[in-house]
Parts: sequence; C-alpha cells; structure tokens
Amino acid sequence: MKERLTILGSTGSIGEQTLDIVRENGERFEVSALTAHRNWQRLAEQAIAFEVDTVVIGDERYYKPLSEALSRYPIKVFAGSDSIADVAGATNSDTVVNALVGYSGLMPTAKAIKAHKKIALANKETLVVGGATIIPMAIEHKSPILPIDSEHSAIFQCLMGEHAPLRRLIVTCSGGALRDLPKEALARVTAKQALQHPRWDMGAKITIDSATLVNKGFEVIEAHWLFGTPADKIDVVMHPESIIHSMVEFEDGSIKAQMGEPDMRTPISLALMYPQRAKRDVAPFDFVKNSSLTFREIDREKYPALDIAYDCLRRGGSAAATMNGANEVAVAAFLADECRYLDIVGAIEYAITNADFVEKPSLEDYVEIDRQARALAKSYLKL
Repeated sequence: MKERLTILGSTGSIGEQTLDIVRENGERFEVSALTAHRNWQRLAEQAIAFEVDTVVIGDERYYKPLSEALSRYPIKVFAGSDSIADVAGATNSDTVVNALVGYSGLMPTAKAIKAHKKIALANKETLVVGGATIIPMAIEHKSPILPIDSEHSAIFQCLMGEHAPLRRLIVTCSGGALRDLPKEALARVTAKQALQHPRWDMGAKITIDSATLVNKGFEVIEAHWLFGTPADKIDVVMHPESIIHSMVEFEDGSIKAQMGEPDMRTPISLALMYPQRAKRDVAPFDFVKNSSLTFREIDREKYPALDIAYDCLRRGGSAAATMNGANEVAVAAFLADECRYLDIVGAIEYAITNADFVEKPSLEDYVEIDRQARALAKSYLKL
C-alpha cells in the first residue's frame, strides 16, 4: 500500500521538490492533499497531475477561480487557514509535509500531531514559536517529526546509530547574499541585493532571513527542540561553499559531518523514506572540483540577529515567538520597499523589548503573542 502524503505549501520551493520525489518514487507514494497560499493556478495544475483528493487555497479570494479550474475533476476544494489546519489532521493521509512559511505552519503541525501523523518538517517556525508545546505533544501522540531543513537533516544523519554523549552541534551557514558586503554598506542594501543567495534557490522570505542570519538563529532554536541540546552546545560557523551541511562533535573529539552538493531533494527524500534512502540519479560528488572547503567566524556585529535568537532561546517562554512575529512583518515591509534593511533587526529588538512576556504559553496563547509582536513591529516601522 502506498504512503499517502499531504503537502502543505506545495507551490513553493520545498513543495515542488517534494513532488519531484513523489514522481521519482510513484510506486511508494501518492498525494492525498495539497495546499497553497495564493498561487491557485499552479495548485490546480499539481492537483490534476497527481490526482489528489483535496486542495486548499489559503487566500480565500482565490477560492472561486480555483474551484472553476477544478470543476471537471473529483477534487474537493476548500479555502482559508482553518481549512489548511483541518486538512493536515484529516484521516486520508499518513504523512504531512509542512512546507508552509512562517507562523502559519504552527497550527497545522499541531493538528497533524493530534491525528498521529508522521511530520516531515520544513517549517522551522513551528518549533521556533511553539517548540515547548509541540515537542511534548508529539511525544504524547507518538507522532515522529523528521527534519527537512538541510542543517537539521545533517545533524540527524550524524546522530544515526550513536549512543555516546555529544559535545556540541555545529550548524553551518552560507552567509547569505550579503556575506561579502562590508557592514558599513548594509544601510543601503536593497531587496534585490538581499535576494541574490549565492548557493540555494529559496523563497523570498527565507532568502532575506538568510541575509540577516535570522534564519540561522531560528535553526539554532529548532536544533535545541529537535535534539534536546542546550544553547551553549550549539555553535554556528560560516561555510561559504555549503557542502558540509552541519556537524556533530562527540566527547572524544571525533567530528561527524554530512556533506554533498546543495540539493534539498536529499533531506526531503530522507525525511519521507527514513530509515531507507532514495536511489536518485545524481552525479557522484566531485572531491577534486570541491577541493577547498573554507570556514569563517560569524561577525556578530554585522549579524546581531543571531545573538538575539540565542537570547530568546535562553530566555524561553514567548520570546522566540515574539521575535518571529516581528521578523515576518519587517521582512514583508522590506520586500515591499516600506522599510530599510537594518530596520528588520530594529523592529525585532523593539518588539522583544516592549512585548508582554509569557513564561509558559499554551498553544492558544501563541495567537495573541504573535498578534502583539506584529502590532509592535508595525508601530516601530510606522506601517
């Protein structure tokens, strides 16, 4: 019997590459449901090609054209964020691939966990915002969470079969589009500049997060929740080639690294097929071509968001959720040319300083925490 997948965010980069894995392994997988935020045309194409049962469009304005496009097919069509969460918990799938962007991924993950689904998680904000709630919930409901982020997949692979205590996790970082730009020039950075990632092809929001290193700070928080590792045992090192995806150092000084060409299909396929691996038609790694692997220390003055994320992790409670909500507003404003690049971190700092702190938030509390963070960021940015 084939494994049935629900793919949340199917029209984005991770979603499209997940469907590539399904095409390559049609004897193993079938797609039950797909969701997208507003790209209804591509969603309709995917739904027809994979003969899915259900689709959901997040932006309700596009329900009518999507319904009309699929009217000749036996495909159920829904709209809205509540429907995305509902389809994540529906009984017609075994595995939920959460490739949603930002805070929107939290509630669908919770619904999927309560339905005892396997979660292939690309939405790091699920754990950044609600890790203290989500991880105990996943344990209670026996719902495995397998990481899709290349860094966390790398750590997961390095820990396979190990029983010895670890000394530290080493998360690698490309440095993003502004890696070689002096910090004095950051005040003049445009969205076009910040979107030119040197190694990975990603969506706009995560590409900006990679430029500010907000994304890497969030990966530190995610690593804490996935692997139970405290902040002082998680290091970040800049690795411009993006060949080593992350490392684990053990107490005897041994270091294990997972490496390979930058290709998100590798961690996606592992998350779907674990403990097996996919047989993929990729060229063998060329060590001569990649003979030089370099590493740099992170410039903490140029990238203050990284230390802000560490502080949020150590503080716990609602701090990281506030950071995430403010960041989402600021990044959207920057992409819309409504604020400067440096205002992104400014908005984050303002929100964290002025937000109410909730020491032990419930899943329901995150709604208000996120709302307040966004309001504070908008106030700072004068939106």
